[in-house]
Amino acid sequence: MGEPVTAISESLYDRLQTEAFVLLHTIDAEHESPTSSAISWVYAPDPQRLRIAIDGRSRIVANLTARSDVCVTVFAAGSVQAVYGQAALVTDQLNNVPFNIVCFDIHISALRDAMFYGARLAALPEYENTYDKRAAEKLDGQVFDAMKKA
Repeated sequence: MGEPVTAISESLYDRLQTEAFVLLHTIDAEHESPTSSAISWVYAPDPQRLRIAIDGRSRIVANLTARSDVCVTVFAAGSVQAVYGQAALVTDQLNNVPFNIVCFDIHISALRDAMFYGARLAALPEYENTYDKRAAEKLDGQVFDAMKKA
């Protein structure tokens, strides 16, 4: 078996320069069982890392602090990619954001196509904010700006 792929492709890197819906898989700190969360504050500062921002009150912060192993499911053009790595705290408070947002880098240790055989993803998943859209856009802009400067 060859060496694992440890960097995302150029097309996936480009996709992760703007807001994307991904699934974050961690190990629950209290129950030591797998857990999944949908997040959208994710971007790739370079092809070997993903950066995520999490509300400081979230269980995800405790999970990543207790155990750094993580998997991120990224929905890409035609496929689903599983990005494996270790999370490392960047900052426990992003600057210029109105509430406590914690930022982690995920150093990629392996990447694999997670789409089942004989199929392709026909459309990317979409979501919509269920609260004030202007407030959501403003907060997203603040968080992404702060993530890129962290």
